[in-house]
Amino acid sequence: MNVLGIDIGGSGIKGAPVDLEKGELADERLRIPTPQPAKPEAVAEVVGEIVKHFDATGPIGVTFPGVVVDGVVRTAANVHHSWVGVDAGELFGGAVVLNDADAAGVAEMTFGEGRDRKGVVLMLTFGTGIGSALFVDGTLVPNTELGHLELHGKDAEHRASDRVREEHDMSWDKWAERVEEYLLHVEMLFSPSVIIIGGGVSKKADKFLPHVKLSTPVVPASLQNQAGIVGAAMAAAARR
Repeated sequence: MNVLGIDIGGSGIKGAPVDLEKGELADERLRIPTPQPAKPEAVAEVVGEIVKHFDATGPIGVTFPGVVVDGVVRTAANVHHSWVGVDAGELFGGAVVLNDADAAGVAEMTFGEGRDRKGVVLMLTFGTGIGSALFVDGTLVPNTELGHLELHGKDAEHRASDRVREEHDMSWDKWAERVEEYLLHVEMLFSPSVIIIGGGVSKKADKFLPHVKLSTPVVPASLQNQAGIVGAAMAAAARR
């Protein structure tokens, strides 16, 4: 069964039908730049474009870069603040809406590097911000948002996200120092058995992960930046 998954990010909104048996995109994804400012109505228009493009008539899952509880947005650090309090499920016509990193984590735990892993597994997505998905024996602890842990008096994602690397034109090894500092902090807090690195930067893991030294294994996500789309579709199918 193919289900449409849509992944809302700070810089782009991506969607594609997903083959839920294989955990793969069933068609070439469509990516549209995130409207600026990323207000609810403008983002909803783009989501509608993606739904129309794929002529989707079945269940739809949508990720959101913030805390989402029962479809209602509670935080919106990397999109417009007017999202807070919005019933995103209703705005998107009854779609299932969940935190973006949680969706990516669920996909990676089912089809990728997290499969069959026990204990504490932490997935971190590096992009516009830093998203997190925390699992204990395969069970998700939702909406952890560990990118907002404080490092040197500011949100960790304001020091170590991929956006910061690009904005400051940092070399990969220099950025890796900041990533390592952040990972050491979450390692200390959660003692995970493995840390999975996702988001757009996971495609370039060979450029920075060799510079990151932790006692915990750190591995790139198998599904790379498609994980959010796959996880969104999985969430929609599970609610049928």
